Amino acid sequence: MAYKYCVAECWGKGFITHSDASKYQVSGFPGNVWQIPADNQDANLWVNKVAGVWKTKEEAQAIVDAIVAQGQAAWDALPDSEKNREPFVNRRPTAIVLE
Repeated sequence: MAYKYCVAECWGKGFITHSDASKYQVSGFPGNVWQIPADNQDANLWVNKVAGVWKTKEEAQAIVDAIVAQGQAAWDALPDSEKNREPFVNRRPTAIVLE
């Protein structure tokens, strides 16, 4: 399946409605990046509804990579005593590859 990407600030309840979810799948990623089916008219209208800004896959991937890198740097900066405590044990952010 082909996908499109946008960046939109999630405001909570009503951002993705039950009606939206029943018509298409919206997947969220770090950096307020959202993935929708490319050939779905309702999904494309949703992007306008949430004031999303269209991004190419490469632009969206760069945003996700930057957020993940920030999380990894924060994890790496923690002292070992913190890394081994709950809830942090083995929680270093991993790379995310967009489809």
